Amino acid sequence: MVEVLENWPKKVYLASPRGFCAGVIRAIEALRKVQELNADQTVYSYHEIIHNTHVVNDFEESGVKFVNSVNDVPEGAPLVFSAHGVSPKIIAEAEQRKLLVVDATCPLVSKTHTEARRFLDESRTVLYIGHAGHDETEGTLGFAPEVRLIEKVEDIEKIEVPDPDKVALITQTTLSMDDAANIRNSILKRFPNLVEPSRLDICFATQNRQDGVKELIKRGSEAIVVCGSPTSSNSTRLKEVALSYGAESFFVDEVGQLEPKKFNSFKTVGLTSGASAPEDKFLEIVEFFKSRGSVIETIVVTDDENNRTFPLPKNLN
Repeated sequence: MVEVLENWPKKVYLASPRGFCAGVIRAIEALRKVQELNADQTVYSYHEIIHNTHVVNDFEESGVKFVNSVNDVPEGAPLVFSAHGVSPKIIAEAEQRKLLVVDATCPLVSKTHTEARRFLDESRTVLYIGHAGHDETEGTLGFAPEVRLIEKVEDIEKIEVPDPDKVALITQTTLSMDDAANIRNSILKRFPNLVEPSRLDICFATQNRQDGVKELIKRGSEAIVVCGSPTSSNSTRLKEVALSYGAESFFVDEVGQLEPKKFNSFKTVGLTSGASAPEDKFLEIVEFFKSRGSVIETIVVTDDENNRTFPLPKNLN
């Protein structure tokens, strides 16, 4: 029986867009396609195909094996590179083992790799705003080892460069726009002739979901529920954005992690999900509120993702 509390939130806003982005959809479809084409053998994925517990578990149940070393893949076996990208070292190791590789790296991450090489070819010192240890960061730094990682403003003063007038900047695609902008502005103060892409590398889906959180709060949401896995950088950033804009934030992987009594003091709640969170898990959270009497309303922040798609890797077409 559904527990109905006396002061339950009257209004619940749903952010749109939310959930799977084009890069995540591409990676999932690529791995499924590789399974179809190799139904008679085990398919491997280098790292989690995307950072979501449910998606990874579903693939594991269907027979996919996730590995953190190319050496764990039998010679000649099919291997999919995750959406977060890999370094040339990993690519070379896969070639040496004659693996059947499908590269599901998000095109926006690949764009960052290309930018890094271009700036380095121009003899610039390349700074990279990102989180150490994240798969995307590891892939980018492996792709261009000369790149200097910047995690926080305090790191900037420690950087020594041969020529202050020849510095370039790139960023991890799943960062908080606000945090990245703060670090970028501090870098610009030290290196006023900084060169960078026409816009920060933060992907459109990450930006849209962060804008969505801000809009939900602007509409009066006192608390934001973010659906996503703890390993997901873009989902974690949504929680941080909510807190930085003055709302309570609840970060959950599934509806079972929500406790009704924690929402008894809010009149309005906003719901969203990270770019790697499945829609069915989000809708279960919506039902959690709807079944207790909340009025549901969708807030469309932008429709620019409606026609955004990425084609499958070339060797799958």
